[in-house]
Amino acid sequence: MQISSNTTLPNAVKDIAQIKTIYTEKISKDEAMEIREQIKQNANAMAFNSATAQNSLLKKGDVSSDDYDAFQSFLKDIGYNKKPIASLSQDEASELVSKDGFFGVDQTSKRISDFVINGAGGDEQLLRAGREGMLRGFEEAKEMWGGKLPDISQETMIKATQMVDKAMYDLGFSVIDKEV
Repeated sequence: MQISSNTTLPNAVKDIAQIKTIYTEKISKDEAMEIREQIKQNANAMAFNSATAQNSLLKKGDVSSDDYDAFQSFLKDIGYNKKPIASLSQDEASELVSKDGFFGVDQTSKRISDFVINGAGGDEQLLRAGREGMLRGFEEAKEMWGGKLPDISQETMIKATQMVDKAMYDLGFSVIDKEV
């Protein structure tokens, strides 16, 4: 099964079979669990790659050669089609992570939260799975970059989480998972 949203999925999750639409066809419990896990994994990848892009721009860090193609594909998937990140000047990189820049807090948190919200399609469990995956993605990025991400990534995580939480609230769902 494959989940779609307004954002193209990273290559790692594109190889999954077609999804049945939640609202027009009945699905089994196993299929529902698969969808939930997929939302979680996709949100994880989106958050991880976004934090990696922000950190790379700020520290002029290089993505390992093994991950380079996947990283370039991610950038293309989210709509970044400008100059390669590795060849940006300091001023160009600063512009991309500025308040209104493509990798700034506002645009990046919106892309991440929209991915989760659109992928969940109003389903409470899918929103929870996406939120969990998103937070896990930021944690994995933090570990990869030595235990701390730059302030911009922290602010992005907070804002993206707030946007998902607001969507849950607007749909009548508590942010606190009562099943825990």
